[in-house]
Amino acid sequence: MTPPQSPESHAQATPRHLAIIMDGNNRWAKAHGLSGVRGHRAGVESVRAVIRRAAERGVEVLTLFAFSSENWKRPPSEVNALMELFLIALKREVKKLHEHDIRLSIIGEREGFSTSIQKHIARAEALTEGNRGMHLVIAANYGGRWDIAQAAQRLATRVAAGELAAGEVDEQSLGREVCLANAPEVDLCIRTSGEQRISNFLLWQLAYAELHFSPLLWPDFGAEALDEAFADFARRQRRFGMTHEQVEAQGA
Repeated sequence: MTPPQSPESHAQATPRHLAIIMDGNNRWAKAHGLSGVRGHRAGVESVRAVIRRAAERGVEVLTLFAFSSENWKRPPSEVNALMELFLIALKREVKKLHEHDIRLSIIGEREGFSTSIQKHIARAEALTEGNRGMHLVIAANYGGRWDIAQAAQRLATRVAAGELAAGEVDEQSLGREVCLANAPEVDLCIRTSGEQRISNFLLWQLAYAELHFSPLLWPDFGAEALDEAFADFARRQRRFGMTHEQVEAQGA
């Protein structure tokens, strides 16, 4: 995984890697007297708006938390509706992403999805893999603990095979095995709906990320709200363990 940028490079308004926990679709729907499915559909519009603005602002990687490994616990009718929306998006939205030179990747335990969804994920990634614009990552059936456990299992397999000594297992080797290992570390993580937790999202990758909590429900979060989050990010001083004075000296 690409290490964090040096502190002096962070007097900027745009993060290289932006991660978003899209929360509040159900509450938005209830507030408008609509079904939960209508809330998720409204949330798709916000996804489109945020992708457009992030690309315009020069974000290199945008990771969206679409469906957690814990979301299977939701009512079956809601889960089925979400799967339908996911499949529709894979069929309809990917062409638009491709036209705008955006590369798409899906991270998570995709074996949990239907065969049809798995096939469309593979087709979407293959279609866009050569694109050189923004890298859009969708975390679906994803959990941060699962991610780290999978990485540890791969290292354990290598140790058992004699390819790696146990003493060689360190932060760097584990970091090369987690999802998004080849992406810049997350600079900014946004969560909508007023909740202030990361809910098992990118636990390893968020180690040095700035956190921004928006009171807006996801369907109400658009380009202007993203600009506000970027302005907040630009005001932060990222020290990475150093003192304020050390960072100031490096930026001089």
